Amino acid sequence: MTVQNPHSGTPHAVVVGAGFAGLAATRELARAGVRVTLVDRHPYTTFQPLLYQVATAGLGAGDVSFPTRAFAARYREVRARRAGLSKIRPDERVVELDDGGVLSYDYLVLATGVTTNWLGVPGAEEHASPIYSVHDAQALRRRLQACLEQTAAGERDATHVVVVGGGSTGVEMAGTLAELRRRTIPLTHPEIGSGQTSVTLVERLDHVLAPYRPRLRDAAARALAKRGVRMRLGSTVAAVEQEAVVLADGTRLHSDVTVWAMGVAAAPEVADWGLPQGKGGRITVTQALNVPAHPEIFVAGDLAGPPDTLPQLAQPALQMGKHAGRQIAAAVKGQPVRDFAYRDPGIMATVGRAEAVLQLRNGWTMHGLLAWLAWIGLHVAYLLGGRNRLTVLIDFLWRYAGPRRTAASVIE
Repeated sequence: MTVQNPHSGTPHAVVVGAGFAGLAATRELARAGVRVTLVDRHPYTTFQPLLYQVATAGLGAGDVSFPTRAFAARYREVRARRAGLSKIRPDERVVELDDGGVLSYDYLVLATGVTTNWLGVPGAEEHASPIYSVHDAQALRRRLQACLEQTAAGERDATHVVVVGGGSTGVEMAGTLAELRRRTIPLTHPEIGSGQTSVTLVERLDHVLAPYRPRLRDAAARALAKRGVRMRLGSTVAAVEQEAVVLADGTRLHSDVTVWAMGVAAAPEVADWGLPQGKGGRITVTQALNVPAHPEIFVAGDLAGPPDTLPQLAQPALQMGKHAGRQIAAAVKGQPVRDFAYRDPGIMATVGRAEAVLQLRNGWTMHGLLAWLAWIGLHVAYLLGGRNRLTVLIDFLWRYAGPRRTAASVIE
């Protein structure tokens, strides 16, 4: 087995994971002149906050994806490698890849993210649909469209959707599905009666959007109810069956499509890497985001388990990735690493057309049309690639601001 170091003689960093954190770390390292090999099992990076739009046919998979090699080509010091991480040999500063390759490193950044956590609920993994990857979103989209076609043809009595989880992803998914039910399905599938479709949101707490202030939680709940979403708040899911979600109180909710929008954890293979793990399988790191016994290994994004718990959102991942890159650049120059400090810019979520909630760090809040426009602007700005930004902006305007019949061309 040949150990490869494509940049022998100069500091070499291997960044595993091309998500928000991995790309931010790579960008900082490249700007500092550190040579980087960016490794990811997919040939593209995914803008996860908009996956629910792919699942509901508002956007195409290509709109939320960007080629990893195209990103790497922007920087002379960066090379991309399509592979997964199988093993770390920290004493030798070597990583083994699932394609049989081996890379040596001077510094390692682990930013592979996490995966769906089924929370031990019986039947959830078998019968519910996650929305954590492009594959997940496309599979859910096909499932929804197949159920609608079967209902329209009389092969199925109804298409009832249950969304489990009242966080941002669950609220955004439920709100979008409800708008499709009201505005699009009557045009695309006129054979389906209004009573043959429904969207239900199940949340174990007595409110949605737990990190937000009560004013915004209530505004989001009212917006969902206005769109026809049935809400089962304060309800815990006991089991998921092929066509039902069973609650802890024994209630059975008929569900032709169950969407799992709660809980994430480290992938099982992380346990094989030989690094200390904490809650949710995340890798235990110092306040500087490196592994205590191996300070040359940094962990950023959702996979990191620093002493201070951080929200698992895009902003913390971006800032952690940038911090890891900067600390490696400093270490290369013989400078000490510094602790990571998260700068909270605020949080936002959309409920549907012309309705979003926005909460800034200073406590200032907003909901409604202006918050929704801010949500669109921010998400479009963070997309990679000018084509993606333009097509997503046009698709948003077409889907939400155009006449009802324009939505019909999107869902099909």
